[in-house]
Order: sequence, then structure tokens, then C-alpha cells
Amino acid sequence: MLLAIDCGNTNTVFSIWDGEKIHCTLRTATDHQRTADQYFVWLDRLLQHHEITMDINAVIISSTVPRVVFNLRVLADRYFDCRPLVVGRPDCLLPADPRVDAGTQVGPDRLVNTAGAYDRYGGDLIVVDFGTATTFDVVDQDGAYVGGVIAPGVNLSLSALHKMAAALPHVDVTKPTKVIGTNTVACMQSGIFWGYVGLVRGVCEEIKAEHNRPMRVIATGGLAPLFGQGDTLFDVFDEFLTVHGLTVIHNYNKDQGNI
Repeated sequence: MLLAIDCGNTNTVFSIWDGEKIHCTLRTATDHQRTADQYFVWLDRLLQHHEITMDINAVIISSTVPRVVFNLRVLADRYFDCRPLVVGRPDCLLPADPRVDAGTQVGPDRLVNTAGAYDRYGGDLIVVDFGTATTFDVVDQDGAYVGGVIAPGVNLSLSALHKMAAALPHVDVTKPTKVIGTNTVACMQSGIFWGYVGLVRGVCEEIKAEHNRPMRVIATGGLAPLFGQGDTLFDVFDEFLTVHGLTVIHNYNKDQGNI
């Protein structure tokens, strides 16, 4: 049984995978001060609630927050008696090496999304991930990550707008009923929603023109369904793309005799 951990800037997701299906996905706030013991107690209680036996013998970690990795590695070693794979480290093999500028360190979340998307949908893809940042990952014909785009995330933009403009309130992200707002909240919601629709559409069009081949757009991340409502921004929404990518990388290392 594999414990796949996706640690982002805001949330950390733990998924239990038995080789055929995901049994459950659990989410907690990312906190570099949380110890391995605290992770274990939290995980043990929730798995009992889901009536899942914690028979974990393998762990893989993807983290965009380096300070969190140490305690997650301790969790794997102390409680599951295994050496975890950490995506982005030299000892974690990838199905296809990224083709980027020399010295560039690609975020592990982008490598994982690339592996998962290629395994499910083939090559020539744009993966749009609505996280703390909104990222666009370009997957080539052979499954290699070949670059992309990073833009501020939706909630990050909203928080910055509220923080830097004293007269503007904090608002929830939602699809407005019309573009032209007739009050401050409606104006802000329209600006964020339609602004990001325009951002995603425009960036994807430019990537497709530069790539010079037909490409499919795969969306993931918590806010992706909101921006895909009644629109043609994405070809596919894949809620569990990152978790799937972690299982793909784990299986690849297992097949190569690396674990």
C-alpha cells in the first residue's frame, strides 16, 4: 500500500493507493512545524474513521515547501519503515527527464503533473493547475516537461487586492451572473473570474501557436471546475492528476529497481 503525499504551499494532500485504486484522499494545512508524530496521529485517526487498515509499505513525496520534507521523511522512516521517494531529488527517477535551461530546477509538482498527464492522455498537452500559483506545464510528444508559465493564483490575487486596496473587501471566488458588476463585490468577482478566464485562454492560445502542433488542455486543482463551467477552456478536468502522477513515478522507480 502506497502513501502518496502532495505538499503544496497552502495544503498537503495524503492519498492511500493499493496499486489499483485510491482508497481515500485526506487534506491538511501545510505547516513546516508539524512533527512526524503529529502527522501519524492525524493520519491514523482519519484512516480509522474511513475503516482503512494502515498497512503502508511505500511512501512518495512531492513538496514545493522544502522545510516540510524532513518531517515527512521521518514519518516514512519511523512509522512505515521505508525510505521515501522524494520527487526532484537525484535518487528519484523520472519517466522522462525535463528539457529546460541548464541549472533550472523544475518544481516537483510540475514534474508530477507531467508524468500523470502523459500516462493518461499522451503527449502534446498543456496542464493547467489552479493552486497557490496558476501554472501551465507543457508536455511534449514523448512525455517530457519542456517548460511552461507561472502566474499568481486566484486566491493569491484576491488577497493581494484586498490587502493593497483599503476600500476593497475580501470576496469569495464565484462565477458572476453577468460581466458588468453593479456593486463593489460583483465588480471584483467579475474581474477575478473573467480575468482568469482570459488569462487561461490567452496563455493556452499562445502556447499552442508556439508549439505549432495540436494540443489538449488538461486542468487540475480545486478551482478548475469553477472556471470550466459552461466554457471551453479545458478539454479535460482531472481532479486526481497529481496523485496519479505520484503513483506513475513510484511505479517507474519500482520497475527500474530503484526501490
